[in-house]
Amino acid sequence: MPTSLIPAPRGVVAGTGETRLTEASRLYAGAGTEGVGRWLGGVLRAATGLPWREAREPAQARDGVRLSLAADLGPEAYRLVSDAAGVLVEGGDAAGALYGAQTLRQLLGADAFRRAPVRRDRAWTVPHLTVEDAPRFRWRGLMLDVARHFMPKEGVLRYLDLMSAHKLNVLHLHLTDDQGWRVEIKRYPRLTETGSWRARTKIGHRASPLWDDRPHGGFYTQDDLREIVAYAAERHICVVPEIDVPGHSQAAIAAYPELGNSDFVDTAALTVWDTWGINPNVLAPTEATLRFYEGVLEEVLELFPADAGPFSPFVHIGGDECVKDQWRESRTAREQIARLGVADEDALQSWFIGHFDRWLAERGRRLIGWDEILQGGLAPGAAVSSWRGYAGGVTAARAGHDVVMCPEQQVYLDHRQDAGPDEPVPIGYVRTLEDVYRFDPVPAELTPEERERVLGTQANVWTEVMEDQGRVDYQTFPRLAALAEVAWSELPAPADRDFPGFERRMTEHYRRLDALGVAYRPPGGPRPWQRRPGVLGRPIDGPPPAL
Repeated sequence: MPTSLIPAPRGVVAGTGETRLTEASRLYAGAGTEGVGRWLGGVLRAATGLPWREAREPAQARDGVRLSLAADLGPEAYRLVSDAAGVLVEGGDAAGALYGAQTLRQLLGADAFRRAPVRRDRAWTVPHLTVEDAPRFRWRGLMLDVARHFMPKEGVLRYLDLMSAHKLNVLHLHLTDDQGWRVEIKRYPRLTETGSWRARTKIGHRASPLWDDRPHGGFYTQDDLREIVAYAAERHICVVPEIDVPGHSQAAIAAYPELGNSDFVDTAALTVWDTWGINPNVLAPTEATLRFYEGVLEEVLELFPADAGPFSPFVHIGGDECVKDQWRESRTAREQIARLGVADEDALQSWFIGHFDRWLAERGRRLIGWDEILQGGLAPGAAVSSWRGYAGGVTAARAGHDVVMCPEQQVYLDHRQDAGPDEPVPIGYVRTLEDVYRFDPVPAELTPEERERVLGTQANVWTEVMEDQGRVDYQTFPRLAALAEVAWSELPAPADRDFPGFERRMTEHYRRLDALGVAYRPPGGPRPWQRRPGVLGRPIDGPPPAL
């Protein structure tokens, strides 16, 4: 019985014997699974070197692979049967068929994840067995911060493939921040002409004395983003864009100084920020700022259509860490408070967020933001990313809002993986592979009705100290594999989870990651070239608080 599948399926029944795939094996994709068939045929031809000719009827794929839909299976569920008739993968929908095909790929061995055959004489076999599987959560995500350090388009496409291999289905793209604006907006060209580049970059934590004096930047053209969205949709992944307001906006203000609090700050002197932390330069809370960002979002909605998947109506507007000091000193902001009749600067932010809540809802979209947006109330369709702990998610669920659980103390993958001195640029609490594996997205205090509001979970990868793909890989893997199992599999209570068994399955999974070229953190600690000696981090001692 295979024991190395990740994420763990709901049920596996072992048979006797194996299916051998040869040059005569064909691939049949039934109605509704054609896209999955094209993907599976492509990866199998590349890895095995076998021709995998298309079968026009199921009978022609006897001793091969058949894909079909099954009415008795639910959304994203699948059934895989390997027996004397070959391999049958059935999905409750096309997404389920894809996840079954990903399981088949794992059953074929780590070499099935390569882009070309490494041994022409090897036998490709699938043990006889039946796998029945379905996900625990609907939202199984990864947030990639491409604003702090830009990830070129090819890197994003690569991460979509890695997500698909782990049965994850939501890519949250953090596209704008103080340190860079990464999405082309045609009506506001300076957002990328000016806002996508910074002159230099802090190396390590903001207290570090080290600098990289090379300019850093880049952005995605609108066609790049259309390609990313289409590529994701082929893998049944929804891409949720984030345009962060009203804080984390210095890159936009550097491009268009009138967006800032120019009656108090010389916004024309601001540049794209080159260091880290919480920035005091926030958007001016004016009607003109609202009109500007409506223009931004009109183009964003066209790039990220609402019909690309179950979560594609969502648009993330940030809403976190908005320092109000400039609003307190700005005459314009104070006059706006008086004009609106709101209580204070916190209520002014609620007005700002509420405007886009309504604006998006009028266009058939749903706003999602970090848990600070709960202040002042939300429209019924808005959802919350609970990052400061569980508390924001609990509050949101009890108020009738959908929640994505991503507490910093549990699933921020920029946090260090070990307390040892070799850990590169140590940030935050120690969050080991086991810690992530024992994370549970659903707080115990929620009622059954409130638990239904938890859409799922995601890991967040903030890239202040991740300057390239290798650093992103190191921080993300292998912990993303643990998060994927938490999000997909029906696991027992955290204390009762079989982490030693997961580690044993990871032994084979590391070979898959090797085949995929992932620069993960090895179980024994970083390799010499993964260390960053002398680069200051911000480690926090002790266990993280339960918030």
